Amino acid sequence: MLRKSMMIVAVAAPAMPGAGLCATIAMVDHAPGARESQSQVKLAGDVFVERFERAPGGRTARVLERAEQLHHGDRLVFVVSWTGGNRAGLTVTNPVPQAITFQPGPGDASTVSVDGGQHWGTLATLMVHDGAGWRPAQPEDVTHIRWRVAAGTGQITYRGIVR
Repeated sequence: MLRKSMMIVAVAAPAMPGAGLCATIAMVDHAPGARESQSQVKLAGDVFVERFERAPGGRTARVLERAEQLHHGDRLVFVVSWTGGNRAGLTVTNPVPQAITFQPGPGDASTVSVDGGQHWGTLATLMVHDGAGWRPAQPEDVTHIRWRVAAGTGQITYRGIVR
């Protein structure tokens, strides 16, 4: 059951006071040498708060509401949509706001960065240097996520929790 539609039509991520979510605008890289007219890309982003409510018959309903105010512990669903690109596809890079902890899904093999986008890999392959030395990267260390996608029209979703 959805209270609000998740269809996205070229809208920017809503501004959310204190959450720093305006940084959810994605960036796109095209294949080298792509002609601009062939590779124009339109991106849109949206953020939803995920809640679970009792439904008729004793079931539980998943409800997605447009994120207007965020609170510690809110579970979020980020949606990045694109239209365009060229035959070689495109790379969509999305910064993860500091107020959000990335939540990988089961078996998630997303390409992520834990150092501001300088180095990339799966979460299981990355290391973080803190005051005590090197340690395996954790979801709260993720600063960026990126996907290689086909040209055309599509959507990517990922999850996070408000710190």
